[in-house]
Amino acid sequence: MATLHSCYGNELKQFVAGLSELTPDTIQVLRAADKLEKDLVQIAVEDSVDSEDGGKSIIREMPPYETEAVIANLAKTWIRTRVDRLREWVDRNLHQEVWNPKANKERLAPSAVEVLRIIDETLEAFFMLQIPMHSVLVPELMTSLDKCIQHYVLKAKSGCGTQSTSIPALPALTRCSAGSKYAVFKKKEGLHISQRRKSQVESTNGDSSFGILQLCVRINTLQLIRMELGVFEKRIIAHLGSSETRQGDNIANGVGKMFQLSASACSEGIQQLCEATAYKVVFHDLSHVLWDSLYILGVSSSRIEPFLQELEQYLEIISSTVHDRVRTRVITDVMRASFDGFLLVLLAGGPSRTFTQKDSGLIEEDFKFLTDLFWSNGDGLPADLIDKLSTTVKSILPLYGIDTDSLVEQFKRATLENYGSSAKSRLPMPPTTGEWKSNEPNTLLRVLCYRNDETAAKFLKKTYNLPKKL
Repeated sequence: MATLHSCYGNELKQFVAGLSELTPDTIQVLRAADKLEKDLVQIAVEDSVDSEDGGKSIIREMPPYETEAVIANLAKTWIRTRVDRLREWVDRNLHQEVWNPKANKERLAPSAVEVLRIIDETLEAFFMLQIPMHSVLVPELMTSLDKCIQHYVLKAKSGCGTQSTSIPALPALTRCSAGSKYAVFKKKEGLHISQRRKSQVESTNGDSSFGILQLCVRINTLQLIRMELGVFEKRIIAHLGSSETRQGDNIANGVGKMFQLSASACSEGIQQLCEATAYKVVFHDLSHVLWDSLYILGVSSSRIEPFLQELEQYLEIISSTVHDRVRTRVITDVMRASFDGFLLVLLAGGPSRTFTQKDSGLIEEDFKFLTDLFWSNGDGLPADLIDKLSTTVKSILPLYGIDTDSLVEQFKRATLENYGSSAKSRLPMPPTTGEWKSNEPNTLLRVLCYRNDETAAKFLKKTYNLPKKL
């Protein structure tokens, strides 16, 4: 038996030395060798049971073939080869992807559909391999596929910007010069510019792969991948449950953790893309009716209606393009961006905007029109969500109806509370944090800067020597 074991072992070594890939024939030979070895050892042990050492010396003359280790190493090579090909395919096809919303009826990136198909085929092919250690190798396969999917997701969202990339730089603070003829001239010029920049919703169909429609396709794509991760997990657990080794229970229980990288990348990517889409709509595509136009000629002459009309068109485009599971999230981010944009117009709208105490009612009415657009008579976002996200704006709007003397006193009190006794002799200039609050010094200072009356202008000149509007 020992001689037979040694002879066949030499043949097996030569066979293994020539192996470069895992094939059905290879597996058949290696598994047959494993069975032969077990039979030979069993016979040798049985025939030597009455010897002095109980057959131990004979067993030492029969070093194991370790066919399972050979199969495992070949299977690992099979996994690496498949995954390397997939990663190369991802890089090549993502470079060519144009994120065309008309590519298919689901408005998905064809490259993602193909990636998921390849992964599905890889899993099926893996479990069709006639090897005895699927459950042992599953973690390695899953980790490799997880990194591949994460790589796709990171590439898909790269270059799309973030919430902050669309927000304009805030202009320097100034004080109002009530009744300045030059200010009126500048206002008319501003209107002329904004009229030239007509909105073109169709521009989202342009060549840029970062237009609104293309961003929606990216969102849909990441949402599809996120859903398919769960499908893959269930399929793997089902395969492990029916595998011949039946070792899979503990492994199967941990499979859900194997897609952590890609699941996290999808969640973060969707969040980033939703925010990027929302802030691009409000601060880039609609800047001509918000940043360049709203209240430029005074509140009564340039109300919010043009912004709402064009914003509604974008909301319809997004609603009809983006996946229903993330639609509310995107629309919510558009609402948040709109509220941020409205506040920026009021608190950082530049030297061509001024507000009087009498404007307060019209401003509050405009903001109600804005919230009504998202409520849409109950067909839009939930009222409690709108109320929650509009809390900051609603807390600041009443400041525009307060008389200037009271505003100055509020500002002084808030500054003293923030800076203590050191602010009594000279009020320090509060820094801009962007965290607008009704009792925050910088917010109150900005309301004063845009207040069109002599009291505010004199206070700002005496306290900070702020320049007049140009």
